[in-house]
Amino acid sequence: MKNRFLNIKTLSLACTALLFTMSCSDDSDTPIIEEEKEESSRWITIAAARMGENPGDGNGGTLIYSISSDNAKDPGFSIQPFDNGFIVPSNRTARLQASEDGNTIFNISYAGDTGGNYTKYTVKGGQNFEQIGAGISIAEYVGTAPRWIKLFDGDQTGAAVYVSTEHEIDDNGTVNDATDDIYRRTNATIGVVTLDLVNSSIKNFQEHNIALSPELEAQGYYIGRIDMPTLNAAGDKLYIGASVRKVDPATTERESDFERLGSQTIVLDYPSLLNPTVISSGIGHGDTNGYRSINAFEYNGSVYQANQNDPEGSHILKIGSNNQYDDSYVFNLDDALGVQDAYILAWRPAANGKGVLAYRHAGSAEGVAGAQGFFALVDLEAKTATKIDAIPYEADFYLFQYQSYAVDGHDIYLTQAPVGKNGNIYVVDTETGDVTKGAELVNVAGSHYIGAW
Repeated sequence: MKNRFLNIKTLSLACTALLFTMSCSDDSDTPIIEEEKEESSRWITIAAARMGENPGDGNGGTLIYSISSDNAKDPGFSIQPFDNGFIVPSNRTARLQASEDGNTIFNISYAGDTGGNYTKYTVKGGQNFEQIGAGISIAEYVGTAPRWIKLFDGDQTGAAVYVSTEHEIDDNGTVNDATDDIYRRTNATIGVVTLDLVNSSIKNFQEHNIALSPELEAQGYYIGRIDMPTLNAAGDKLYIGASVRKVDPATTERESDFERLGSQTIVLDYPSLLNPTVISSGIGHGDTNGYRSINAFEYNGSVYQANQNDPEGSHILKIGSNNQYDDSYVFNLDDALGVQDAYILAWRPAANGKGVLAYRHAGSAEGVAGAQGFFALVDLEAKTATKIDAIPYEADFYLFQYQSYAVDGHDIYLTQAPVGKNGNIYVVDTETGDVTKGAELVNVAGSHYIGAW
């Protein structure tokens, strides 16, 4: 096993560094494991989500472990993050981001007493992550469970968002001696904060009321969830993905089965975060806020955005340089993969416009934690998607909480491990389609891996 050595330190110091979510025992003899890498190699950080109460829930804390890209490609190399990983401060599954070169990890703690705390770490190898400076809390701006993302501006800025909703009801007097309350609309108030990742400080914060058309609002439609802010190529607009929800105007009860609108995105001026508008797709009819992974990426002057919960199967949509949806671009995953009800779970293109996409579909088996997931190789220009058959699949291969891929040139690193079972890192050469089976990922009961950075 190359480039690996042990450095035994006192665990009491390790506990001070690990913080927050999981306890340490001073009399434990668990070693601190570090890694080394060649100058030409890149750090690949792997994240593991420990089970809370149920298999695959990831609520028992997040552990991270870094290895060189050379070791990540080596099937003879083995890592055990659940035993030796660095415990990331977070009450539940941490929301992680990485610098483009892989040398820095950014975290905002999710929920609990530390929710909304931003910290960053230098990647030193193995379980050794060194905190850089003091952290900062953004909880007063966007709450203790913020949705946040690192913008693609040279690792300078992060953006976090929230939305709160309130039904507007008018008292229309009395009818047959009873008060007749009339539903008018549901008001959606969004908050957006930008964070200086370099200096750990707040850059800007704005709140806005976001409205749909009066006709749609009268029918009970409103924006109920937002996430995944993305900069356009010009760097003067911020796109925020949105989930459109609906209530029954007669009862204000939320509806689950309703006619979907075109996919919606909120557009703000950047960096001012002013002048909100809402744009709508004529192609996709699903949500654009994603879940735990980045849902939209700039490529070749446009932003490409995945949608979810689309009745026609997930699409990759295109927002052009005019900051409007380009409805001439049609990339439907059902058609491309030959499946029904495709649902994009997490995706990432390399600089060549080719990438890796995690998905489930109507034919997915039901595993111990949820529907089985798969990986596909996608090409944004050719609008093609092909299942990656070189990666093994089984019913317990759960990808709903998948967060990230590590990108190194044309290579994309991903993690494959069913819930509670060992797996491997796989490296996909997006240019050739070649797939390399890499380092072994050792698992523990009920837990799973959530990505590579």
